[in-house]
Amino acid sequence: MSNIVAIVGRPNVGKSTLFNRLTESKDAITDDQAGVTRDRHYGLAEWLNKNFTVIDTGGYVVGSDDLFEDAIRKQVSIAIEEANVILFVVDTMEGLHPLDKEFAKILRRSKKPVYVVANKAETFDRNNQAHEFYELGLDNIFPISAESGSGTGDLLDAVITHFEEDAPENPFEGLPRFAILGRPNVGKSSFLNALVGENRSIVTDIAGTTRDSIDTHYNLFGKEFILTDTAGLRKKTKVKDSIEFYSVMRSLRSLEECDVCVMLIDATQGLESQDVNILRLAEKSKKGMILMVNKWDLVQKDTKTAKLFEDAIRKKLAPMDYIPIIFTSVVEKKRIFQAVERAVEVYENRKRRISTSQLNEVMLEVIEKYPPPFIKGKYVKIKYVTQLPTHTPTFAFFCNLPQYVQESYQRYLENQLRKHFDFEGVPLQLFFRKK
Repeated sequence: MSNIVAIVGRPNVGKSTLFNRLTESKDAITDDQAGVTRDRHYGLAEWLNKNFTVIDTGGYVVGSDDLFEDAIRKQVSIAIEEANVILFVVDTMEGLHPLDKEFAKILRRSKKPVYVVANKAETFDRNNQAHEFYELGLDNIFPISAESGSGTGDLLDAVITHFEEDAPENPFEGLPRFAILGRPNVGKSSFLNALVGENRSIVTDIAGTTRDSIDTHYNLFGKEFILTDTAGLRKKTKVKDSIEFYSVMRSLRSLEECDVCVMLIDATQGLESQDVNILRLAEKSKKGMILMVNKWDLVQKDTKTAKLFEDAIRKKLAPMDYIPIIFTSVVEKKRIFQAVERAVEVYENRKRRISTSQLNEVMLEVIEKYPPPFIKGKYVKIKYVTQLPTHTPTFAFFCNLPQYVQESYQRYLENQLRKHFDFEGVPLQLFFRKK
């Protein structure tokens, strides 16, 4: 990611709208309310066959009553440090603001190419008003409308002149994607920060701190994948505003796009119905799954506590009892890397292919020892098994009377497949076809 463009500026000037425009997506949440974006949000863009990465940042502000002010400023500073080119977004509707002048001083010290993006210049008058921003002491001013896209072409023509080499279209294509999911305040962002060794996501005790789904490239200890930190998922009845609604939608989309769902729960609260609903959704989407019981350090324990806790969870999860459960403490960094290792194992299980000869050798013997029960005087004989060429483990059983294979026997076959071929953490699909 050598070609990086950071979008910075004070709150509510249209940074996220510009991010969505450049990346041709709707990944960043936009709203008239100031301070929607908090963390650094990365996206991929292309202009005239030049590929580059765009970073959306939170609004830079000083002396406000925003609880996240200091953390957002740190995220903005990191983005400026990473970037090759900086897009300093200002608002032509409001004109030159004291915060713009304050921030311009910081950008001049960065010694990096800075383009002043005079946003919301939809009219001729506002376009002319963009000249007042020369007072910032920065020469390159481009009046644009991030909403409609007007003026962005000229801006990008200037930006790509600073790219010395061609970046790949998507440097992370083909990497496994692990989505960190769970209810608010269970430790998702803290888990991500502990793994990457930096404050990648803002962490507070306030539920709903994370809003956007934040992708992070993990490349440590010989492992490489994409970790996605997501907003907390609550019941629909408890989602009170549009920002939280869109945060939840981004989280659900991250679940749909991931390979493995790393589900966090709070050990002090246990497994709740919303947690089970998320896991059922992951199972329906045929995703790999692991369950992390976080904040285990806060639980009073004896020698049987973990076993009893796990048994209670598996009872609630039934029939999804194939999900690995790991007890962790993100604060104390206990077993967090073990959780990553299990997620990688589940990813490998999800990709596993079993040869037809091996399948029939094992499964036909299993079926012979415990054949399908008689139904209405009919005897079901399974003659052949094969794995279908699908993205997730799917098996076809060919038999004489597929309509008489009972659900209980299907679960038996599924359990035997897991027992002999290690599909821990992965939903299996079984189809019965007439031979």
